Amino acid sequence: MRLLLISNSTMQGEPYLDYPKYEIQKFLGDKAVTALFIPYAAVTFSFDLYESKVEERFAEIGHHITSIHHFSDPVEAVQNAEAIVVGGGNTWQLVRMMHDNQLMKAIRLKVEQGTPYIGWSAGSNVACPTLQTTNDMPVVDPKGFDCMGLVPFQINPHYLDANPAGHGGETREQRIEEFLEVNPEITVVGMREGTMLKCENNSLKMIGSRSTRIFKKGTHPEELNASDNFDFLLKS
Repeated sequence: MRLLLISNSTMQGEPYLDYPKYEIQKFLGDKAVTALFIPYAAVTFSFDLYESKVEERFAEIGHHITSIHHFSDPVEAVQNAEAIVVGGGNTWQLVRMMHDNQLMKAIRLKVEQGTPYIGWSAGSNVACPTLQTTNDMPVVDPKGFDCMGLVPFQINPHYLDANPAGHGGETREQRIEEFLEVNPEITVVGMREGTMLKCENNSLKMIGSRSTRIFKKGTHPEELNASDNFDFLLKS
């Protein structure tokens, strides 16, 4: 499988999807690709607007996207896709619509056959076994927590260490510890903003200047950098 899993779309003060665009370009290659875009995580803006925002950035790097909402048969659109791109937003809404349109299995089979997959934020969450480590509010019933299981670990995108001043709730680390308490066999990857995981040739690497935090039940969280080996996560 070929996966590019991105923590977040935008760094503060930068245009939308600007920081990862050259990694996306390298991942898709020199030949122009028109990827199938899944905009279902959008809640407060239209799929047309989402498509336009993403297409603008992809066009800058010589590639293009077409949104799945233009196709009458979503599963057939996946089966014919050159590449698949799943945007961020609300993970619960994304999972609900993917289940409604029978895309979980369709995308998994397509990606297992070698079709490149790119996701950011919620789009990275759904590459995991479940949506259970999303940060998003459950605005809809997702009709099941199961996702595609393209990787055997869970991702927590936008991972933050800090507890904001005046905030009396749990930290992100505490929430992940709660998850591990009831899911002790699962590894969780806390991906800080500006980082990505790329899977190619049965190998996994991290891209970005910030470290990634690895959580396992019964052990102290581990910090790994881009120079470290991440292949063990594919066997977790």
